[in-house]
Amino acid sequence: MLKKVLAVLFVFVFSISYAKENPVVVIKTNLGDIYVELYPDKAPKTVENFLTYVKEGFYNGLIFHRVVKGFVIQGGGFDKELNYRKPTHPPVENESNNGLSNVRGTIAMARTSDPHSATTQFFINLVDNTYLDYGKNPQKWGYTVFGKVIKGMDVVDEIAQIPVMNVGWMLNVPVRPVIIEKIEIVKEKVSK
Repeated sequence: MLKKVLAVLFVFVFSISYAKENPVVVIKTNLGDIYVELYPDKAPKTVENFLTYVKEGFYNGLIFHRVVKGFVIQGGGFDKELNYRKPTHPPVENESNNGLSNVRGTIAMARTSDPHSATTQFFINLVDNTYLDYGKNPQKWGYTVFGKVIKGMDVVDEIAQIPVMNVGWMLNVPVRPVIIEKIEIVKEKVSK
């Protein structure tokens, strides 16, 4: 009996020590770097979609085109001339019913009123926006949280302080571009 318990314990400890770590990406901007840990266990389709665009270099040269102080910073769809970059893959299924909440520092997918319309645009929550969570509105569907900033919230907060303007139909556009130079997958562990 003791041998069985020890064998089970060994397998358990061994599996924990070799458990796969969550992927981490760095969003390199002209104002500094933002490190984000992704949660593929909670939002597998969303993380796969995001990482596909990262690997393809889709985000390189885009901007944070929407900055709403006390709410979110949003990017992933427009360049600094406000030209729209068309997604190259179909929308991802909404995974907002995953137990994650739109609290300060989390990253979530932007979408239209269609809950299953998220493609490339994402936002980082500046405050706790729990009313964006699953089940918090008549439609039920929320905005899928798929990661959290683990380093660089000072950069996020700096972006949030930039004055904004309206350009045509686009509201809350920073007066000076916040450029996403590139997003890369980080191989090494990042200290918090």
